[in-house]
Amino acid sequence: MESKTGTKVVIRPRIGGTSDLRGFKVKGRFERIGPRQPKGRNTLERWLESVNSSSTAEVCQTQDDEGKTDDSGFQSTSAQSLDFKKAEMPSVSDTDEETQPLTPKDIAQEPPASPGAKDSAGSELTQMLLHSDGGLGRTKTDGCPATSGGPVKFSAKITDFFSSPGLTLRPRRSEKSPEKQGTEKETTPSDVKWLGTPISELKRMPECGASLPPLKDDHDRHTVMIRTDLLQKGKVPVSFPTRFRDAWDDVHVKMPCSSHNLFPVENEVRAQNAILNYSASNAKKKDFTALHLYCTKVNNVVINYCHFFNPIPLLKAGMNHSITMSQEQVACLLANAFFCTFPPRNSRKTEYSNYPDINFFRLFEGSSAKKFEKLKTLMCYFKSVTQQMPTGLVTFTRKRLDKPPNWKSSQTPLTKLHITCEGTIEDDGYGMLQVDFANRFVGGGVIGSGLVQEEIRFLINPELIVSRLFTEALDHNECLIITGTQKYSKYTGYGQTYQWSGSHEDITPSDGWQRRCTEIVAIDALQFRSFLDQFRPDRLDRELNKAYCGFARPEEKRQNLAAVATGNWGCGVFGGDTRLKALLQMLAAAEAGRDVAYFTFGDSQLMTDVHNMHSFLTQKNISVYDLLGQYYSSVCKSCHGRRPDVSLYSFIYQQVSSSLAPDDSNMGSARQHVTTDCH
Repeated sequence: MESKTGTKVVIRPRIGGTSDLRGFKVKGRFERIGPRQPKGRNTLERWLESVNSSSTAEVCQTQDDEGKTDDSGFQSTSAQSLDFKKAEMPSVSDTDEETQPLTPKDIAQEPPASPGAKDSAGSELTQMLLHSDGGLGRTKTDGCPATSGGPVKFSAKITDFFSSPGLTLRPRRSEKSPEKQGTEKETTPSDVKWLGTPISELKRMPECGASLPPLKDDHDRHTVMIRTDLLQKGKVPVSFPTRFRDAWDDVHVKMPCSSHNLFPVENEVRAQNAILNYSASNAKKKDFTALHLYCTKVNNVVINYCHFFNPIPLLKAGMNHSITMSQEQVACLLANAFFCTFPPRNSRKTEYSNYPDINFFRLFEGSSAKKFEKLKTLMCYFKSVTQQMPTGLVTFTRKRLDKPPNWKSSQTPLTKLHITCEGTIEDDGYGMLQVDFANRFVGGGVIGSGLVQEEIRFLINPELIVSRLFTEALDHNECLIITGTQKYSKYTGYGQTYQWSGSHEDITPSDGWQRRCTEIVAIDALQFRSFLDQFRPDRLDRELNKAYCGFARPEEKRQNLAAVATGNWGCGVFGGDTRLKALLQMLAAAEAGRDVAYFTFGDSQLMTDVHNMHSFLTQKNISVYDLLGQYYSSVCKSCHGRRPDVSLYSFIYQQVSSSLAPDDSNMGSARQHVTTDCH
């Protein structure tokens, strides 16, 4: 196959769970410059070992596990029933390496990842976390000589990654407009980075929030695991109860310190033996050589604090329930997950068969450069909490939508929209309701090989990972809301180019419950093998209801609701059309009474198109839901190709009566847009 620029590319077969970044590769571009890494090589061991000149070249080679999915038996994520045909809806496991990435569908060159990037901070972190050992040296700062042209350059921002000239997108087809052909596509000047309402005019927490009621335990709806009467700002909350209460049943988390747990451990040697014995079926595959070198401070967190727990309830499917715990308790649970002390979940016959993994087994396997960077990010968290334990609280809320809106009869006008091709949800959307483009198994491949939007968020806010311990796979009418997590790390790049770039000081203010005003909602989108399938009415309703479930707070007044910070939810390998998903999220946010801050991650044309559509619908007060149904019945159902000739936005403009027709600029932009592979 040959691209527009003449670059020859080789199409490789897709391997389940792999990234779209690996769909195309420049022929002959990358050659192995060292012997193939032994499969048994341990990621943690490789990170801790002294790096010599030969290993610098070794880590730059093509990694054995980059094209493999993580070992897991978990099936379907977002592609559940709704009477969908299984043949149309491929399954995606909780360990899927690509949880709704925002990367271009087809690219001509795969950016190589280099574990040897310049990072003195990472070297210092390594030294501080290790036992004193003269045989261990600093990580070298020399970049990998991936090509003769020089060292690999990494994107400084996520938007740089998506807009870099190295990404060659598939050319768009020219749209056959029934009214006007050859119209110039409306574009936005390159110096225009946002459109719509200034982001400063959108509401944020805590300024817009109402006063919270007193924090108290409610057996049916809210489990509070600290002494609320002793809660003081700046002091570590007191756990409740002060002595561990055991519960070994199918409605609570089975804890490592339970008397029913057969392998109590006191040091890293016993930890290794216990883990190998506890997971006997995997004993031959596990390599814990580097565990002996790892920092004992994290082990102290396990030993000193793991008894400060009431039984933790499982957030099962269909529940409306919250769990509030201290950041200290979260740190204890994460330390246990790091040492893999939770009862294994690799049996299909246990009550955990529909839950994500929690133990970090797969993070230590192989020698992927991505896992190397993940470990540095997580070590930054453990270093922080062992030096100074944080004093806040975190709340995990599973929410079920019982009565979805009547979308057909809804006349709710769209709310304000700020749309930008720069910035990120986590940074520029501070104080807003921040959307996690989630896997049905929350966290996706965070403790495996995944490194896209959801996994990155779980790494820089590691307290999110604890949700995997007790959250069953999300159903179609459910979401998970996490309030109060802290950001500990900075990063650059995305996917293959991700790198930890140092610690982050989180200055987000706290609310009345001592939770940081960072509210993240995990909503999982459907996966579509057929592009046309997403326009079916039942699929549209499902996505609208899922987004509305995450956005709506019927118990709160709308003037107290912060804006939604979101982006290309359900696109990438999940097959969603960016323009449809933007429209659906705007409809759901309007019904929930929230404004929208939309981040296109470098796509300026998408920014222009969505803004024009929002302006048109707002000015003309048009209800768009019926038009979505008409588009499917009159365009998609009669389409014999892979994609329709008339795009959704073109159809919406064309179906409005002549008295409501948009101006030429809107028509030009819409008519020229042809639905392309999602960016």
